[in-house]
Amino acid sequence: MSDNSLTIALSKGRIFEETLPLLAAAGIVPAEDPEKSRKLIIETNQPDIRLVIVRASDVPTYVQYGAADFGIAGKDVLIEHGGEGLYQPLDLEIAKCRMMVAVRKGFDYAAASKPGRRLRIASKYPSIAAEHFAAKGVHVDLIKLYGSMELAPLVGLSDAIVDLVSTGNTLKANDLEAVEHIVDISSRLVVNKAALKTKFSRLDPIIEAFAGAIKHAE
Repeated sequence: MSDNSLTIALSKGRIFEETLPLLAAAGIVPAEDPEKSRKLIIETNQPDIRLVIVRASDVPTYVQYGAADFGIAGKDVLIEHGGEGLYQPLDLEIAKCRMMVAVRKGFDYAAASKPGRRLRIASKYPSIAAEHFAAKGVHVDLIKLYGSMELAPLVGLSDAIVDLVSTGNTLKANDLEAVEHIVDISSRLVVNKAALKTKFSRLDPIIEAFAGAIKHAE
């Protein structure tokens, strides 16, 4: 690919599906569906634009170090990453959900989370959890998990979890309930700061197309 080519970092699943209309607005159409292909590099209808398919949590890292010129990542991932070396020009208003504290039904969270108390918290997002409870004056022992978060309170691994909640159906199915809202989450466009300078003429029309598509969808 040429020096003026563009690489976009995306993750599979909901973010990818909800990004497709934005890409289309910028005239970019993936040649393959990553859900049906094992390829990690996917070409598009534009010969100098390609997609790299990575884990959602790795998108900011690929963009930060210039392996991708820009990408799309959830606010949750960006908070945990720290956002160093990234320009975040747009909230894309996609993949919306909420970061919540959840406990098993019947657990007295109000009493357990008073200032000075200590809780065991399981989460994929330790930085977000630590900051939230520090602001409340609650001491926490953080347990980093990568999946099946709802299991932790049920088997005594933790008192509560901090996790993303969309419909709440998974919590209900596992006899848990959301008890505290931390932050609203949506996905952001993230751009490598160096690429923004060296490839501005390529990136700016895409950013503007995304912004126009968001405004049109409101």
